[in-house]
Amino acid sequence: MNTPISRRSALKKAATGAATIATTGAIAAHHKDSEPYSFKRNIHHSACRWCYRKVELDDLCRQGKKVGLEALDLVSFDDLPTLKKHGLEGSLLSGVPGGIARGLNRFENHDKIVDFFQEAAPRAAKEGVKRIIVFSGNRDGMDDETGLDNCKVGLERIVPIAEKHGIQIIMELLNSKRNHPDYMCDHTSWGVELVKAVGSESFKLLYDIYHMQIMDGDVIDTIKEFHPYFGHYHTGGVPGRHEIDETQELYYPAIMKAIVDTGFDGYVAQEFIPAWDDPIKALAHGIRTCDV
Repeated sequence: MNTPISRRSALKKAATGAATIATTGAIAAHHKDSEPYSFKRNIHHSACRWCYRKVELDDLCRQGKKVGLEALDLVSFDDLPTLKKHGLEGSLLSGVPGGIARGLNRFENHDKIVDFFQEAAPRAAKEGVKRIIVFSGNRDGMDDETGLDNCKVGLERIVPIAEKHGIQIIMELLNSKRNHPDYMCDHTSWGVELVKAVGSESFKLLYDIYHMQIMDGDVIDTIKEFHPYFGHYHTGGVPGRHEIDETQELYYPAIMKAIVDTGFDGYVAQEFIPAWDDPIKALAHGIRTCDV
């Protein structure tokens, strides 16, 4: 005779089973990532420096190169000698005045940003860095159309500097739902309209997959449709911005294949906050997951 199982008991067993599967998958990933591996190099692998603050830069470069890194993202000029010592590139330079919140959507920020590019662009070119990040800034009551027009005015001042020195200006798409409340460039459609309005190959978007999954979803078809407007990519697990493993809702090998199919030859940078005990093993797993 079968014993009836309550709904609560069934749900508890299902949750326990799911947790076991996730744990088993993580253990398998750790084991697999320790095995010898030959990189396909259809994706150029980078990682965001800020995610590994607890790791000394020299150690991050040394260990990162062993697990497949070719570059580091969101670095300063002061970081570049250490990167070069280990044969890594600076894939995206940070340091623009105003940061995320006070960006190009307000005229009062333009002069400082222009001054920064006048100094940084020739220096970056000399150092072999090809991309510099910028931000739209927060809305702070401003409507999106005005913000787009203002960003266009500011970009029209710095794009000629970038063009002269062979530098690409990259504006990041960020989510305003979880991490950056009130940020203006928070939807792919707004960013694409700005790139179209500026009309220069020296200005493109950073399509951050984590952020845009939260705001827009439809990641693969968005990449297929709008890839000409993207100059850089970031990864990250959703939800939580942790490892791109079986605990999150995106399947990164398929996303990377879509990027490769567009002919993209720039960098994809891992931008997740490691939750595993060993952040370098987490990085290695992310890189191999994206190496399609």
